[in-house]
Amino acid sequence: MASGSPDDSGRQAALPWTPGDVSESATEALQALDTYKKKDPSKVVVRFKAVGNAPIMRQNFYKITASNRFQAVIQFLRKELAWKAGDPLFTYINLAFSPAPDDTVSNLYKSFATEGHLIVNYSTTAAWG
Repeated sequence: MASGSPDDSGRQAALPWTPGDVSESATEALQALDTYKKKDPSKVVVRFKAVGNAPIMRQNFYKITASNRFQAVIQFLRKELAWKAGDPLFTYINLAFSPAPDDTVSNLYKSFATEGHLIVNYSTTAAWG
């Protein structure tokens, strides 16, 4: 062995698992990834409420796929209100906080649902937070 090169024989002795354990762990990891990749087909009822001088929607209850990101809710709201991308739009959950666009509708619903609805308040100016 050349001087300064690592000793390979010590590496295998330091591993805390056996080759059989690795295949079981890898199988469990692959199953977890497969579960994560599957889209949740369930729907969540989203209720939109205007705040301040924002226009009121004719229909304010919609069913949205739970696996969507909150960004899809924002885009949907812009489309329903016929607002351009540059028009100001602020969204809040339960009059309390503005969720990140990459939050999933499912996680927001599980954490902040009120009477079976995810309440999304919207405004043309910053109202909270």
